[in-house]
Amino acid sequence: MLIVTGGAGFLGSALLWGLNAAGRDDILVVDNLGCGEKWKNLVNRRFVDYLHKDAFLAAISRQEKPFGDVEAVVHLGACSSTTETDAEYLMRNNFAYTRAVARYALAQGARLVVASSAATYGDGSAGFDDDPAGLDRLKPLNMYGYSKHLFDLWARREGVLDALASLKFFNVFGPNEYHKGEMRSVVCKAYRQIKETGRLKLFRSYRPEYANGGQQRDFLYVKDAVAVMVWLVEHPEVGGLYNVGAGLARTWNDLAAAVFAAMEREPAIDYVDMPEALRGKYQYFTEAKMERLRAAGYDRPFTGLEDGVDDYIRGYLSGADPYL
Repeated sequence: MLIVTGGAGFLGSALLWGLNAAGRDDILVVDNLGCGEKWKNLVNRRFVDYLHKDAFLAAISRQEKPFGDVEAVVHLGACSSTTETDAEYLMRNNFAYTRAVARYALAQGARLVVASSAATYGDGSAGFDDDPAGLDRLKPLNMYGYSKHLFDLWARREGVLDALASLKFFNVFGPNEYHKGEMRSVVCKAYRQIKETGRLKLFRSYRPEYANGGQQRDFLYVKDAVAVMVWLVEHPEVGGLYNVGAGLARTWNDLAAAVFAAMEREPAIDYVDMPEALRGKYQYFTEAKMERLRAAGYDRPFTGLEDGVDDYIRGYLSGADPYL
Protein backbone atom coordinates (compact mmCIF):
# COMPACT_ATOMS: atom_id res chain seq x y z
CA MET A 1 0.00 0.00 0.00
CA LEU A 2 0.97 3.60 -0.61
CA ILE A 3 0.17 6.55 1.68
CA VAL A 4 -0.21 10.05 0.27
CA THR A 5 -0.63 12.80 2.86
CA GLY A 6 -2.18 15.99 1.55
CA GLY A 7 -3.74 13.63 -0.97
CA ALA A 8 -6.70 15.89 -1.67
CA GLY A 9 -4.54 18.96 -2.18
CA PHE A 10 -2.97 20.34 -5.33
CA LEU A 11 0.18 18.22 -5.57
CA GLY A 12 -1.36 15.30 -3.70
CA SER A 13 -4.38 14.83 -5.94
CA ALA A 14 -2.21 15.35 -9.01
CA LEU A 15 0.06 12.58 -7.70
CA LEU A 16 -3.00 10.32 -7.32
CA TRP A 17 -3.68 11.00 -11.00
CA GLY A 18 -0.16 9.93 -11.87
CA LEU A 19 -0.25 6.84 -9.66
CA ASN A 20 -3.64 5.81 -11.05
CA ALA A 21 -2.23 6.18 -14.57
CA ALA A 22 0.63 3.90 -13.51
CA GLY A 23 -1.89 1.29 -12.37
CA ARG A 24 -1.80 2.03 -8.64
CA ASP A 25 -4.95 2.55 -6.60
CA ASP A 26 -3.87 0.80 -3.37
CA ILE A 27 -3.56 4.22 -1.77
CA LEU A 28 -4.51 5.65 1.62
CA VAL A 29 -5.31 9.35 1.28
CA VAL A 30 -4.57 11.49 4.34
CA ASP A 31 -5.84 15.07 4.46
CA ASN A 32 -8.18 17.57 6.10
CA LEU A 33 -11.05 18.26 3.71
CA GLY A 34 -12.62 20.95 5.87
CA CYS A 35 -15.68 22.79 4.58
CA GLY A 36 -14.32 23.93 1.21
CA GLU A 37 -14.28 22.30 -2.20
CA LYS A 38 -10.96 20.48 -1.95
CA TRP A 39 -12.92 17.23 -1.99
CA LYS A 40 -13.60 17.78 -5.69
CA ASN A 41 -9.94 16.98 -6.38
CA LEU A 42 -10.68 13.38 -5.36
CA VAL A 43 -13.77 12.74 -7.49
CA ASN A 44 -11.89 11.48 -10.56
CA ARG A 45 -9.35 9.49 -8.56
CA ARG A 46 -9.13 5.91 -7.27
CA PHE A 47 -7.91 5.04 -3.76
CA VAL A 48 -8.80 2.53 -1.03
CA ASP A 49 -9.41 4.78 1.97
CA TYR A 50 -9.32 8.29 3.41
CA LEU A 51 -8.16 9.34 6.89
CA HIS A 52 -8.13 12.74 8.58
CA LYS A 53 -4.61 14.04 9.21
CA ASP A 54 -5.09 14.12 12.99
CA ALA A 55 -6.25 10.50 13.08
CA PHE A 56 -3.27 9.51 10.95
CA LEU A 57 -0.82 11.28 13.24
CA ALA A 58 -2.40 9.65 16.29
CA ALA A 59 -2.20 6.21 14.66
CA ILE A 60 1.47 6.42 13.71
CA SER A 61 2.30 7.83 17.15
CA ARG A 62 0.68 4.87 18.96
CA GLN A 63 1.64 1.93 16.78
CA GLU A 64 4.64 0.87 14.73
CA LYS A 65 2.57 -0.51 11.83
CA PRO A 66 -1.03 0.73 12.17
CA PHE A 67 -1.63 0.22 8.44
CA GLY A 68 0.31 -2.99 7.96
CA ASP A 69 3.16 -3.10 5.48
CA VAL A 70 3.48 0.17 3.62
CA GLU A 71 5.59 0.37 0.47
CA ALA A 72 5.91 4.13 0.31
CA VAL A 73 4.79 7.33 2.01
CA VAL A 74 4.64 10.56 0.01
CA HIS A 75 4.21 13.39 2.49
CA LEU A 76 2.74 16.45 0.78
CA GLY A 77 0.43 17.58 3.57
CA ALA A 78 1.32 21.03 4.91
CA CYS A 79 0.16 24.61 5.11
CA SER A 80 1.48 26.00 1.82
CA SER A 81 0.62 29.65 2.37
CA THR A 82 3.69 31.84 2.04
CA THR A 83 1.82 34.62 3.85
CA GLU A 84 0.85 32.58 6.93
CA THR A 85 2.10 34.44 10.02
CA ASP A 86 1.18 31.96 12.77
CA ALA A 87 4.68 30.63 13.38
CA GLU A 88 3.60 28.21 16.12
CA TYR A 89 1.05 26.66 13.77
CA LEU A 90 3.64 26.23 11.02
CA MET A 91 6.15 24.71 13.45
CA ARG A 92 3.53 22.21 14.56
CA ASN A 93 1.76 21.53 11.25
CA ASN A 94 4.72 21.65 8.84
CA PHE A 95 7.90 20.85 10.75
CA ALA A 96 6.84 18.63 13.67
CA TYR A 97 4.25 16.74 11.63
CA THR A 98 6.73 16.05 8.83
CA ARG A 99 9.30 14.84 11.36
CA ALA A 100 6.74 12.44 12.87
CA VAL A 101 5.84 11.07 9.42
CA ALA A 102 9.52 10.64 8.60
CA ARG A 103 10.20 8.70 11.80
CA TYR A 104 7.23 6.44 11.13
CA ALA A 105 8.14 5.71 7.50
CA LEU A 106 11.85 5.19 8.12
CA ALA A 107 11.23 2.95 11.14
CA GLN A 108 9.33 0.45 9.01
CA GLY A 109 11.56 0.69 5.96
CA ALA A 110 9.00 2.41 3.73
CA ARG A 111 10.07 4.62 0.86
CA LEU A 112 9.68 8.26 1.93
CA VAL A 113 9.25 11.28 -0.34
CA VAL A 114 8.56 14.67 1.26
CA ALA A 115 7.80 18.11 -0.12
CA SER A 116 10.26 20.89 0.64
CA SER A 117 10.13 24.19 -1.26
CA ALA A 118 12.13 26.71 -3.26
CA ALA A 119 10.96 29.19 -0.60
CA THR A 120 13.83 27.81 1.49
CA TYR A 121 16.25 29.71 -0.79
CA GLY A 122 15.03 33.09 0.42
CA ASP A 123 16.06 35.98 -1.82
CA GLY A 124 18.32 33.71 -3.86
CA SER A 125 21.53 35.48 -2.83
CA ALA A 126 22.93 32.12 -1.69
CA GLY A 127 22.04 30.54 -5.02
CA PHE A 128 19.68 27.68 -5.86
CA ASP A 129 22.03 24.73 -5.41
CA ASP A 130 20.40 21.70 -3.76
CA ASP A 131 23.69 20.38 -2.36
CA PRO A 132 22.89 19.61 1.32
CA ALA A 133 26.30 21.02 2.28
CA GLY A 134 24.95 24.48 1.54
CA LEU A 135 21.83 24.28 3.74
CA ASP A 136 23.35 26.41 6.50
CA ARG A 137 23.73 29.37 4.13
CA LEU A 138 20.02 29.60 3.32
CA LYS A 139 17.83 32.29 4.90
CA PRO A 140 14.13 31.89 4.01
CA LEU A 141 12.14 35.11 3.70
CA ASN A 142 8.92 33.77 5.25
CA MET A 143 7.87 31.36 7.98
CA TYR A 144 6.51 28.86 5.46
CA GLY A 145 9.94 28.55 3.84
CA TYR A 146 11.61 28.33 7.25
CA SER A 147 9.30 25.50 8.36
CA LYS A 148 10.35 23.51 5.28
CA HIS A 149 14.02 24.39 5.77
CA LEU A 150 13.94 23.14 9.35
CA PHE A 151 12.97 19.65 8.23
CA ASP A 152 15.81 19.46 5.71
CA LEU A 153 18.23 20.56 8.45
CA TRP A 154 16.80 17.97 10.84
CA ALA A 155 17.07 15.16 8.28
CA ARG A 156 20.69 16.06 7.57
CA ARG A 157 21.54 16.33 11.26
CA GLU A 158 19.92 12.94 12.00
CA GLY A 159 21.80 11.34 9.12
CA VAL A 160 18.63 10.26 7.30
CA LEU A 161 18.56 12.71 4.38
CA ASP A 162 19.95 10.12 1.97
CA ALA A 163 17.37 7.58 3.20
CA LEU A 164 14.52 9.75 1.89
CA ALA A 165 13.87 12.18 -0.96
CA SER A 166 13.14 15.80 -0.03
CA LEU A 167 11.94 17.82 -3.00
CA LYS A 168 12.36 21.59 -3.33
CA PHE A 169 9.45 22.42 -5.62
CA PHE A 170 9.64 25.69 -7.53
CA ASN A 171 6.59 27.57 -8.96
CA VAL A 172 4.16 24.76 -9.72
CA PHE A 173 0.99 25.47 -11.69
CA GLY A 174 -1.74 23.31 -13.15
CA PRO A 175 -5.10 21.58 -12.62
CA ASN A 176 -6.51 20.93 -9.11
CA GLU A 177 -5.17 24.12 -7.51
CA TYR A 178 -8.58 25.80 -7.49
CA HIS A 179 -9.20 25.49 -3.73
CA LYS A 180 -6.01 27.37 -2.83
CA GLY A 181 -7.46 30.87 -2.90
CA GLU A 182 -4.73 33.52 -3.09
CA MET A 183 -2.11 30.76 -3.23
CA ARG A 184 -3.32 29.67 -6.68
CA SER A 185 -0.79 30.13 -9.46
CA VAL A 186 -0.75 33.32 -11.51
CA VAL A 187 -1.79 31.22 -14.51
CA CYS A 188 -5.03 30.25 -12.80
CA LYS A 189 -5.73 33.75 -11.49
CA ALA A 190 -4.75 35.35 -14.80
CA TYR A 191 -7.15 33.16 -16.77
CA ARG A 192 -10.09 34.24 -14.62
CA GLN A 193 -9.00 37.88 -14.57
CA ILE A 194 -8.58 38.06 -18.35
CA LYS A 195 -11.86 36.26 -18.92
CA GLU A 196 -13.68 38.80 -16.73
CA THR A 197 -11.87 42.04 -17.70
CA GLY A 198 -9.80 41.34 -20.80
CA ARG A 199 -6.69 42.56 -18.95
CA LEU A 200 -4.09 41.23 -16.52
CA LYS A 201 -2.45 42.90 -13.53
CA LEU A 202 1.20 42.20 -12.70
CA PHE A 203 3.37 43.70 -9.95
CA ARG A 204 5.70 46.57 -10.73
CA SER A 205 9.39 45.99 -10.17
CA TYR A 206 11.16 47.86 -7.38
CA ARG A 207 14.66 46.90 -8.48
CA PRO A 208 16.23 48.78 -11.41
CA GLU A 209 17.80 45.67 -12.92
CA TYR A 210 14.34 44.18 -13.49
CA ALA A 211 11.74 45.78 -15.77
CA ASN A 212 8.08 45.71 -14.78
CA GLY A 213 6.99 42.13 -15.34
CA GLY A 214 10.63 41.19 -15.90
CA GLN A 215 10.95 39.45 -12.54
CA GLN A 216 11.87 35.83 -13.22
CA ARG A 217 10.69 32.53 -11.80
CA ASP A 218 11.18 28.87 -12.56
CA PHE A 219 7.67 27.78 -13.57
CA LEU A 220 6.93 24.03 -13.36
CA TYR A 221 3.88 22.32 -14.83
CA VAL A 222 2.26 20.06 -12.26
CA LYS A 223 2.37 17.02 -14.57
CA ASP A 224 6.17 17.28 -14.51
CA ALA A 225 6.15 17.46 -10.70
CA VAL A 226 4.03 14.30 -10.70
CA ALA A 227 6.37 12.50 -13.08
CA VAL A 228 9.30 13.17 -10.75
CA MET A 229 7.40 11.93 -7.69
CA VAL A 230 6.16 8.76 -9.40
CA TRP A 231 9.72 8.05 -10.58
CA LEU A 232 11.05 8.46 -7.05
CA VAL A 233 8.39 6.12 -5.65
CA GLU A 234 9.51 3.58 -8.23
CA HIS A 235 13.22 4.14 -7.44
CA PRO A 236 13.58 3.89 -3.65
CA GLU A 237 17.34 3.62 -4.00
CA VAL A 238 17.48 7.32 -4.91
CA GLY A 239 17.73 9.52 -1.83
CA GLY A 240 18.74 13.02 -0.88
CA LEU A 241 17.73 16.63 -1.42
CA TYR A 242 16.57 17.58 -4.92
CA ASN A 243 15.33 20.66 -6.72
CA VAL A 244 12.21 20.09 -8.80
CA GLY A 245 11.81 22.85 -11.36
CA ALA A 246 11.99 23.29 -15.11
CA GLY A 247 15.58 24.50 -14.71
CA LEU A 248 14.92 27.69 -16.66
CA ALA A 249 13.91 31.10 -15.33
CA ARG A 250 11.20 32.89 -17.30
CA THR A 251 9.66 36.32 -16.77
CA TRP A 252 6.15 37.12 -15.62
CA ASN A 253 5.72 38.85 -18.98
CA ASP A 254 6.53 35.53 -20.68
CA LEU A 255 3.92 33.79 -18.57
CA ALA A 256 1.36 36.49 -19.32
CA ALA A 257 2.01 36.20 -23.05
CA ALA A 258 1.51 32.43 -22.83
CA VAL A 259 -1.83 32.86 -21.05
CA PHE A 260 -3.11 35.42 -23.57
CA ALA A 261 -1.98 33.16 -26.44
CA ALA A 262 -3.75 30.11 -25.00
CA MET A 263 -6.89 32.22 -24.65
CA GLU A 264 -6.42 33.58 -28.20
CA ARG A 265 -6.33 37.20 -27.04
CA GLU A 266 -3.95 40.08 -27.52
CA PRO A 267 -1.83 40.89 -24.42
CA ALA A 268 -3.15 43.72 -22.24
CA ILE A 269 -1.13 44.14 -19.04
CA ASP A 270 -1.39 46.69 -16.22
CA TYR A 271 1.51 46.97 -13.78
CA VAL A 272 0.31 47.66 -10.23
CA ASP A 273 1.95 48.48 -6.92
CA MET A 274 3.12 45.55 -4.84
CA PRO A 275 1.72 45.51 -1.28
CA GLU A 276 4.18 46.95 1.22
CA ALA A 277 4.07 43.72 3.24
CA LEU A 278 5.46 41.75 0.28
CA ARG A 279 8.21 44.07 -0.95
CA GLY A 280 10.89 42.85 1.44
CA LYS A 281 9.93 39.20 0.98
CA TYR A 282 9.58 39.05 -2.79
CA GLN A 283 11.75 36.71 -4.86
CA TYR A 284 12.87 38.50 -8.04
CA PHE A 285 14.65 35.47 -9.50
CA THR A 286 14.44 31.71 -9.04
CA GLU A 287 15.97 29.01 -11.20
CA ALA A 288 16.39 25.41 -10.15
CA LYS A 289 19.77 23.78 -10.59
CA MET A 290 18.73 20.35 -11.84
CA GLU A 291 22.09 18.58 -12.09
CA ARG A 292 21.62 16.49 -8.94
CA LEU A 293 18.28 15.03 -10.02
CA ARG A 294 19.64 14.33 -13.50
CA ALA A 295 22.73 12.68 -12.02
CA ALA A 296 20.43 10.50 -9.90
CA GLY A 297 18.97 9.09 -13.12
CA TYR A 298 15.87 11.16 -13.89
CA ASP A 299 16.03 11.80 -17.65
CA ARG A 300 12.53 12.86 -18.71
CA PRO A 301 12.27 16.30 -20.36
CA PHE A 302 10.32 19.08 -18.68
CA THR A 303 7.38 20.78 -20.36
CA GLY A 304 8.07 24.23 -21.77
CA LEU A 305 6.19 27.13 -20.20
CA GLU A 306 4.08 27.87 -23.27
CA ASP A 307 3.11 24.21 -23.73
CA GLY A 308 2.25 23.77 -20.06
CA VAL A 309 0.11 26.90 -19.96
CA ASP A 310 -1.64 25.90 -23.18
CA ASP A 311 -2.43 22.40 -21.88
CA TYR A 312 -3.71 23.80 -18.58
CA ILE A 313 -5.95 26.44 -20.13
CA ARG A 314 -7.28 24.57 -23.15
CA GLY A 315 -7.46 21.16 -21.53
CA TYR A 316 -8.75 22.10 -18.07
CA LEU A 317 -9.59 25.71 -17.24
CA SER A 318 -11.70 26.14 -20.38
CA GLY A 319 -12.57 22.45 -20.71
CA ALA A 320 -15.63 20.47 -19.64
CA ASP A 321 -13.86 19.06 -16.57
CA PRO A 322 -11.14 21.23 -14.97
CA TYR A 323 -9.89 18.40 -12.72
CA LEU A 324 -7.24 15.77 -13.26
